[in-house]
Amino acid sequence: MPQVDPDLFDRSQFQAELALKASPIAAFKKVIRRAREVLDERFLAGRDIRRLIEDRAWFVDQILRAAWERFDWSADGEIALVAVGGYGRGELHPYSDIDLLILLDDSNQETFRDAIEGFLTLLWDIGLEVGQSVRSVAECAEEARADLTVITNLMESRTIAGPEHLRQEMLRVTSPSEMWPSKDFFLAKRAEQATRHSKYNNTEYNLEPNVKGSPGGLRDIQTILWIARRQFGSLNLSAIVDQGFLTEGEYSLLVSSQEFIWRVRYGLHMLAGRAEDRLLFDHQRSLAAMLGYEDSDAKLAIERFMQKYYRVVMSISELSDLVGQHFAEVILWEGETGPAVALNSRFVVRDGYLEVANDSVFKRRPFAILETFVLLAQHPEIQGVRAETIRLLRDHRHLIDDDFRSDIRNTSLFIELFKCKEGIHRNLRRMNRYGILGRYLPEFGHIVGQMQHDLFHIYTVDAHTLNVIKYLRKLSKPGVAEKYPLASKLVERLPKPELIYIAGLYHDIAKGRGGDHSELGAVDAQAFCVRHKLPAWDTRLVVWLVENHLAMSTTAQRKDLSDPQVINDFAQQVGDETHLDYLYVLTVADINATNPTLWNSWRASLLRQLYTETKRALRRGLENPLDREEQIRQTQRAALDNLVRNGTDPDDAEQLWAQLGDDYFMRHSSTDVAWHTEAIIEHPSDGGPLVLIKETTQREFEGGTQIFIYAPDQHDFFAVTVAAMDQLNLNIHDARIITSSSQFTLDTYIVLDADGSPIGNDPERTEEIRQGLIDALRNPDDYLTIIQKRVPRQLKHFAFPPQVTIHNDMQRPQTIIEVVAPDRPGLLARIGQLFLDFDLSVQNAKIATLGERVEDVFFVTNADNQPLSDPQLCLKLQQAMIKQLSQENERQPSPSSIVI
Repeated sequence: MPQVDPDLFDRSQFQAELALKASPIAAFKKVIRRAREVLDERFLAGRDIRRLIEDRAWFVDQILRAAWERFDWSADGEIALVAVGGYGRGELHPYSDIDLLILLDDSNQETFRDAIEGFLTLLWDIGLEVGQSVRSVAECAEEARADLTVITNLMESRTIAGPEHLRQEMLRVTSPSEMWPSKDFFLAKRAEQATRHSKYNNTEYNLEPNVKGSPGGLRDIQTILWIARRQFGSLNLSAIVDQGFLTEGEYSLLVSSQEFIWRVRYGLHMLAGRAEDRLLFDHQRSLAAMLGYEDSDAKLAIERFMQKYYRVVMSISELSDLVGQHFAEVILWEGETGPAVALNSRFVVRDGYLEVANDSVFKRRPFAILETFVLLAQHPEIQGVRAETIRLLRDHRHLIDDDFRSDIRNTSLFIELFKCKEGIHRNLRRMNRYGILGRYLPEFGHIVGQMQHDLFHIYTVDAHTLNVIKYLRKLSKPGVAEKYPLASKLVERLPKPELIYIAGLYHDIAKGRGGDHSELGAVDAQAFCVRHKLPAWDTRLVVWLVENHLAMSTTAQRKDLSDPQVINDFAQQVGDETHLDYLYVLTVADINATNPTLWNSWRASLLRQLYTETKRALRRGLENPLDREEQIRQTQRAALDNLVRNGTDPDDAEQLWAQLGDDYFMRHSSTDVAWHTEAIIEHPSDGGPLVLIKETTQREFEGGTQIFIYAPDQHDFFAVTVAAMDQLNLNIHDARIITSSSQFTLDTYIVLDADGSPIGNDPERTEEIRQGLIDALRNPDDYLTIIQKRVPRQLKHFAFPPQVTIHNDMQRPQTIIEVVAPDRPGLLARIGQLFLDFDLSVQNAKIATLGERVEDVFFVTNADNQPLSDPQLCLKLQQAMIKQLSQENERQPSPSSIVI
């Protein structure tokens, strides 16, 4: 810490200002405000961050001493002001906690009560936010014995004012010989760290990480220091080097990583104006600019900054693991190790951990680098890798060059890893953490720490990629079949499971390069397969999966699965059942690994429907597509059988069906047709709108809630319906709009509740929805006011120009309107209002919400039930939609297209 820094704190000037004022508060506040300005200017000017946080701690020392000296502690008073915690280490960020201990010789505080109260009141009045405790030495011992946090804070202490011998006595009575011996302390700290990491989902790659508490954050570095202090009495990183736990290179990396996180944290505090350790979207863009990052053609500044952040915290996690393993060996095993059990001439297992047979293994046999992870996968009973072997891996990873990558021993070992029955994901993750995977596959190295600035992809590309493999592995585990029944069944019968893991590893490998990542990734996958000498059929399958990994989810979510042509086209793309099985399993894993909230019961049912219909088309033969008329006849026959069994007159049913048109039977199952028909026949002609609600769920984790509405057609029907559903907090995922020849509308909506679940068997909620829709549809002229809901905080940071594309359907007399826009509360109701304003009828809709964006497709006709043919009208509609969707959007709308 600086001995004197007059620009930061001029003691003589401060004393003069105190003497001029009746109250000291103004003088204290002025000097604190001035110091904050000076320190912030130094930060923005690029001052060394370590000096900066030490300067702040030094300044607070001066202020506290000046405040302490204003009170009478008596000449021989056995009372001291002690800094503890982070402040005790001499580190303070702009709004860090100032943790103080007022330490007494004994528990009798009466002598100093008035002075203590006056001192703390003064600190409060001058705006210093302190955390304080008042304890005797004996009370410190009592509290520390019972509380891990207290003993940790007391270990990091400095005397600010008063006799130093009190702190020394406190350290003596709380030393490892008196309480918390280093073994107990280590185990407690390791458990504490595990609990903290689990709070952040055990990943460094959260979208809004906590720079202090998340894995790889500052708390992990502090944990290393605390454990070292308890064991060795040293409390700095250089001392850990002296003890042999870090090499000079590792020490330099850890120090530079710590300083980067310190700069991030300092900037966060400045931007937030308070103690803020969460790297929220609110601050990421501003912080990137503050730290000098700029947009490039390939990446935004925020993405470049966050990639740097993720790579830094990954390095901290890697070193934390290394040192933690070292500590375990020294503290828990106390240097005593069991006998070594040889696995082969290069590796042994000792005390459940893998280690090399000698220190020259990797130098003499570089292929042993990859062999390490294959052995770990082949022997799941091995708990991990010994610290010194981890270090040797790190020290020899430079040997992974082009010759290494082409060596048949290494390519064979890497493929062997994918064939292991256990540990594929775990050891790929290890390889990534130790910096091996990105060196062996340079294309993977490019995506390490790479974020995508949206809410759809909640992980970095490398974390998502490894999560895909994790989910692929989970699908074959017992207990998962309940949630993913079809995928679990299919993954067991894939002829070569290793191929889907390779496809998963490469499916997003080309993200961030510009261009179509599926096509670019397929090129990389081809090169990988050739280098690893995969057979031609295997290579073609892997490359096809990478190139088409989005095809199934896109088709299921954006196209009409009731259309035989859609199914036949997709079947043509797939080609055979083997490709279909692989693609379905990869799609399920990809969706879940992108963002667990994306997987809902309706998406599951859409994918199953597409899989099932495509499988039928393949078995029927692609040269024999299902005839539209035959499909309608099959649906009607099956529905009529159900109706007759339930006592419905077949003549009544057929008379109704004659009014409904072919589309109705193409887009509904025979079960739904029978259900609708029976209800319509029984519904009185003057009974108002008919609203039916039931679960479409045939399996526990698939389906949604179907709402069927039958009522006289009117041009505002869709707009009124979606506005009412918005008020009922329903999320619409599908809409099928049919108008009968008798001018009745038969609308079917698939909805989920606000939390993404089906309505379920809740009679009160079901009746609330039914009655709410009936009331709205009975009085359509009283159009519901679109609810002005608060836009969630995270959505506000993902404004992008909405895109509206309008073109006519080449196969049906309809106009297709495709909308890609930021998600906002009430968005669908707003679109419905616009359709009402332009006198449009919605015939069908596919609704998809992907993170912060919606990708909706509407099939519409004009008032004469014809597609739109006037380019000027389409242009006005497009402009109106963009304006409406841009109301809360800070950026200018982008050009969109119209094709008539």
